[in-house]
Amino acid sequence: MVRRTAARAHLRVISSDCPAPMGGGGGGGARDRYGDLADRHLAAILAAEDTAERHGFNPHVRSTCALHRCWIHECISDPAHVLPETGHRWCEDCESPVDVVVSPGFVRLRCAGCGTEPDSAANREVLHACRTSLAAVRAGRPRSVYPMPDA
Repeated sequence: MVRRTAARAHLRVISSDCPAPMGGGGGGGARDRYGDLADRHLAAILAAEDTAERHGFNPHVRSTCALHRCWIHECISDPAHVLPETGHRWCEDCESPVDVVVSPGFVRLRCAGCGTEPDSAANREVLHACRTSLAAVRAGRPRSVYPMPDA
């Protein structure tokens, strides 16, 4: 019997000053692919998820998008993310794409065709990926420093 743990694996983010792992083929691989991105937190997560995907990580629960090189919640409404074959962003009842509404702390799916909020395993993965993406953006922001008021 194979026992499965949590659906979302923990990823280790490797800093750019860390040497490449042994046998990695040299050159930094996934890390170099995102070297031009200004958001280094995003670049590190993109690279980590690319590596994890090569080792069996489910590509449908990524918090980043390798195609658009951004956080998944920023591009999930793109038609490229509608996958009728797997049911991602797809309403099986009326066979049409599902719209995604993303705002800070809120993600919702709504079918433009029939007006329902389609609930399927694939669409739950979309919601999970967007929520994880929003949380990752918040986690990567520097903390605000508040000055102490004069007494």
